[in-house]
Amino acid sequence: MDSSIGIGPISIGLDGLIGLVPGLGDFVTGLVGMWIVLRAIQGGAHRAAVLRMVVNLGIDSLVGSIPVAGDLFDFAFKANVKNLKIYRESVSGTRTPLKDWGFIVVVIVILLLMMVLPILGLLFIVKWLTS
Repeated sequence: MDSSIGIGPISIGLDGLIGLVPGLGDFVTGLVGMWIVLRAIQGGAHRAAVLRMVVNLGIDSLVGSIPVAGDLFDFAFKANVKNLKIYRESVSGTRTPLKDWGFIVVVIVILLLMMVLPILGLLFIVKWLTS
């Protein structure tokens, strides 16, 4: 899905091409990506690895849904390639769950900051206007 078509030294995949179809493209590529996650669960991949794979798909789907910029992002961010690597390393025992848990913690902190900072900004503006 991410690197099936070679063009010189770079490769693009069907994910980026199908993602060009508004609305439906990102949904279809997300379903294919979830198939990899389901196989990882069936294969006994560690929970942290599976969660990391889901986060990769979330990033790919969320940013990929932005018109034009998201389509360019789909060509560069190869979530399925990353997820296959995580799956293989997790099942073979060469991947440490600590690496995945660290990534998940960083994503959670970023999401919390994205929620809290605008609220703090609004409170600051309200306080400034009332003083």
